[in-house]
Amino acid sequence: MDGVIYVATGLDYVELAQASAMSLRHHNPNLPIDIFTDLDLPELAVTFDTVHLISDPKPRSKIDCMPLSRFTRTLYLDCDTLIVAPFEDLFDILIRFDLAIAHDMRRSTDLVQEGLKVKTPYAFPQLNSGVMLYRNSFKTIEFFRSWQDMYKETGKMRDQISLKDLLWTSDLQFYILPPEFNLRRVTILDSWEPGDARPTIIHSHRLMDHMQGPEKVRIFDIQNLIELERVALEEEWDLVCEKGERIFGTFSIKRNLSPVSAYGTDRGVN
Repeated sequence: MDGVIYVATGLDYVELAQASAMSLRHHNPNLPIDIFTDLDLPELAVTFDTVHLISDPKPRSKIDCMPLSRFTRTLYLDCDTLIVAPFEDLFDILIRFDLAIAHDMRRSTDLVQEGLKVKTPYAFPQLNSGVMLYRNSFKTIEFFRSWQDMYKETGKMRDQISLKDLLWTSDLQFYILPPEFNLRRVTILDSWEPGDARPTIIHSHRLMDHMQGPEKVRIFDIQNLIELERVALEEEWDLVCEKGERIFGTFSIKRNLSPVSAYGTDRGVN
């Protein structure tokens, strides 16, 4: 049986998981959805098919809970996700692979290149553990057990550091999901052309902004999220470059900030 699980400790994360699960059920009404949580709340039975109580919550309880999934094929989702399209055949990736996961963002930073004992090429950065598709097999369960052990040994908060080492050294067959299944920067949609991809799973820390203080407004809709990320993107580039310039490794691009493109007002005119 295919199914989706969330792991949420504390009321803030439980509420995020509920919102994500509701968006998932809207687009994928036949998929069962479970939650692992430390809160025994009667209202969770409205959103989730099964509630698994966590007796000993930890900062990364998800590593402990993922191998406990009751499903034959499982999609794990972080709480700060929203589903915006159906994904009926996503689980069929597991016919061929043991696990599927997407690249992390900020791959040119030391943060995302960091490993433990293994040095990998630049093209093998950390993988984002917020969206993980896996099948319930001895091989994957053993992999998760090894991840638990290594994560505890490191003492580092980021679980993706130990995950990177394990994926590099393991014989587990894993697939890299296209970015639309773990869309970390919704501003990338501004550059996509018709037919490029179908955005499916939005995964944005900005969905947690309201947890940082009473003056922060909670984001519910994708359009608002996109507008806020556009502003944040420009502000971040302005901090590291001259206004209107973007530097990528060894080359830079001067951006035309005027609304008229290099092709004129009508791209269809030669």
